[in-house]
Amino acid sequence: MKTRAIVDTHEDYHSRRRFIKQILATGTIASTAPYLVSAPVAQEQHFGVRCFDHVALPMQNTKEMVTFYRALGLHVNEGDRTCSVHFGDQKINFHRPESWQRETFTLRAPSARPPCGDLCFVWEGTAESLIGVLNRAGATIIEGPGDRIGGRNGGAVTGISSYVRDPDGNLLEFMIYS
Repeated sequence: MKTRAIVDTHEDYHSRRRFIKQILATGTIASTAPYLVSAPVAQEQHFGVRCFDHVALPMQNTKEMVTFYRALGLHVNEGDRTCSVHFGDQKINFHRPESWQRETFTLRAPSARPPCGDLCFVWEGTAESLIGVLNRAGATIIEGPGDRIGGRNGGAVTGISSYVRDPDGNLLEFMIYS
């Protein structure tokens, strides 16, 4: 029984290879892409930047900033030197004033002082739900909603953006893609 399964797998593999070669020769790769996923073809390894892990900014008004980001519905971890704000697999580290103001704290941009952030978040929801959350957080929309080109698909996708400032004065953009 095992021998037959191995032979079937081997025959399936060669059948798929012939199929792929035919597709490549005829130029119909796009319409058959779903069928290629299961083919045991060696994958290329890609190296390079994939996404942000985190951004770090100096913070001036710790209590207000923590309250604000929690009101936006983000998870906030408070540490001795930083407060981190989490969303998806990314985070923002806000360095507490007693950290970034020390002369020995050199792992930062040398001239960074609050406000120095201009951040864009992707909002998963409606414009109405965004406005509701921003109102609860005490944020005032300073511009928008309006069309903006976002980062998706190499900067080829437009979304609807609204802009606010956090308690330190950092500019926050919330983009909704349809």
